[in-house]
Amino acid sequence: MHESAAPAPGPAERRLVRALASPWSRLTLLVLIVAGAVATVLACHPERLLSEGLPAGMPYGLAFVLFAGAYGLCTAAFVPRPVLSVAAGTLFGTQAGAVAALLGTVLGSAASFGLARLLGQRALRPLLRARWLRSADRQLSRHGFRSMLAVRLFPGVPFAAANYCAAVSRVGWGPFLLATALGSAPSTAAYVIAGSHAASPGSPAFVAAVAFIAITGLAAVLVAWRRRGRAFAAGRQRPS
Repeated sequence: MHESAAPAPGPAERRLVRALASPWSRLTLLVLIVAGAVATVLACHPERLLSEGLPAGMPYGLAFVLFAGAYGLCTAAFVPRPVLSVAAGTLFGTQAGAVAALLGTVLGSAASFGLARLLGQRALRPLLRARWLRSADRQLSRHGFRSMLAVRLFPGVPFAAANYCAAVSRVGWGPFLLATALGSAPSTAAYVIAGSHAASPGSPAFVAAVAFIAITGLAAVLVAWRRRGRAFAAGRQRPS
């Protein structure tokens, strides 16, 4: 006995499939996923880790893995990375805290980049009409590693925003993740050290970490100020 063939989808069904697979539908799904991550983080109150510490009786290795995963989720949900790195130092100490924080940084970057590349790139690339957006896209597409390394080394650009914006460009996975790991390591280590030595703010390690954070922050402000001045001067020289 032969089974009857399934009926071909009608025009309405084909339109529905095309609408669900369209770039804007994917972008909407990306927004919903990010919003869900933000809501999850807010509901879990991760700041309690700083006041209450790790749950009693939880194995250290399991706590390490769960923290690294939660770190990645929080970065994708726009939680400031310095706060998470300070928590890593407070909970795990300098060495283990630095490893957990850097692992969470790479995991969160990969998740954000992958989601935005899969769901948002096709919808957002046609919107790159502004001159500075096209310039940033060309820079990231042609010099992905160097550009991302500079973004990671100097504070000022929100971490999650950089992940999602980089995904819209044509920078590859390898340069993006390698630049993220290398460029984020110094600032991550500084915040972890500050967190692990917060109980003794007069210690050389704490003072050195805070000094590094302050110097890099000041350098980022100076670089941004110089670039703004150059852009303003170029705008004045451009013929009307």
